[in-house]
Formats: sequence, C-alpha cells, structure tokens
Amino acid sequence: MNRNALIQHMRTKKSALCVGLDPDLNKIPKHLLEEADAIFEFNKAIIDATAPYCVAFKPNTAFYEAYGITGMESLDNTMHYLHANYPDHFLIADAKRGDIGNTGEMYAQAFFNKWNAHAVTVSPYMGKDSVQPFLSHPNKWAVVLGLTSNAGAQDVQMLKTTNGPLYLEVMKAVASWGSTENLMFVTGATQLEQLKAIRKQFPHHFFLIPGIGAQGGSVKDLWTHVATSDIGILLNASRSILYASADTDFADAAAQEARKLQQSMSIYF
Repeated sequence: MNRNALIQHMRTKKSALCVGLDPDLNKIPKHLLEEADAIFEFNKAIIDATAPYCVAFKPNTAFYEAYGITGMESLDNTMHYLHANYPDHFLIADAKRGDIGNTGEMYAQAFFNKWNAHAVTVSPYMGKDSVQPFLSHPNKWAVVLGLTSNAGAQDVQMLKTTNGPLYLEVMKAVASWGSTENLMFVTGATQLEQLKAIRKQFPHHFFLIPGIGAQGGSVKDLWTHVATSDIGILLNASRSILYASADTDFADAAAQEARKLQQSMSIYF
C-alpha cells in the first residue's frame, strides 16, 4: 500500500475514515458471547458493515492481548479476514511498539509479514534504531506517535526545549529518518491549535488523527486546518462506531455511524 494507492482509494471512496477495532467483551452484544470466537464475529460484522464508508481499519492489539491466546487467535482471524476480503483498505496494527535492534525487527516481521499489516504504530522515544526496522520494509509504514491528546501528554511531550515543545523536536528528528512515503504521525484531534502548527512544520506528511466521534474532534475543523491537497489525514473513530448499539442491530448501527462520518467528509473531495 504505497502513498499513491492510499490517496486514490480515499478519493474513490470520498472518505478519510479509519475504523478502530477495539473489541471489549464487556461491551459487545451479549448474544455474540455464545459464539466460539465472539471477538472475531463482532469484528467481522463491524468490518462488513463499515467497509463501504471507510478506507482503513486499525485493530488495537491491547484489546486482543488482554484475553491471552484466545484473544491473539481473534486478532489473527481478524487480520487474515481483512487481508483476504478488503485488500484495498489500509490496515494499521495499533501496537505502539518501540524497541531496538533485533527486537524491533521481529515486531516488524510479526505485523508486516505474519499479519500483512500495511502500517504499525510506533513510539519514537528510544530513538532512530527503534523506528528504523519499520521503515525498511517496502510499501509499509511506520505511524509514529507525534502529539497525543491524553492528559499525560503534558508530562513529557509538552516539555519546553530551547527550540520549542519536546514533541515538535522529536517529530523533526523522526521526519529525517523516513519520508512522506513510509512515515506518518499520530496527532490527536482535540489538539487543534497544536495541529495547525504541526501541519505548517510538516506540510506533506500524512497524520493519523484519533479523537473524532466519541472524543468530539471536528471533521470540519480538521479538514479546514489540517488536510492538504493530497488529503493528508486519516480520521479514526472507534467507540462511536463499535458501540453505537449493544443489541442485535449493532452492525446496522455501526454502518449508520460510519456513513454519517463519511458523508461529513465527502463534501471536501
């Protein structure tokens, strides 16, 4: 999935929507708990319902690791289902890895080779050798944490340096390790003023922006201030789509939520 293929898919679908696949057995519809693989059955229904309106899916690996081997089997089933049935959709493994040397390369092989993900989220705070393994695979992407919207971002990311906030200095360094063809940044939707400044600094990079939907990020604001002529943004929604209903109509409700978000984006294409 190279940059041009991603952009073309977005233009065809008139969408920049990424659906986060963060299944929680305490929240999914109760009737699915009778299934042998409840998480996969939930994911499959969500994927089939929302695929017409989104261009990307983002399984968060923590929501599978939490259930041990059965959860990892659900992740395996989900990744293979996506690859086999929706190969045009951008597949992001939200794993937030960030280790060095052979360990980093093994993480990259797991997600790129075993699970056929197009991208992996990566933490850059161990430096270049923690990101490089994810940049050395052709047509694959590192989606590097830039500025997050959690309260704890103040603890480290917002620390002042002589040249500005630490997150910006980290992002400048990271940008020099890859290119706009294999490196994206994660930037939180609720940090609009900082996002404007980040876009000026990085006019051509794609941003993966969580926080629309349940967290209240505005599609209009993001498109007005952060999108580029090459679109340049992937807007992620998880809870507002996944848990639009807790009943047997959950997939239809998810489709309606995804459709609303896609329609709010389509006017900008």
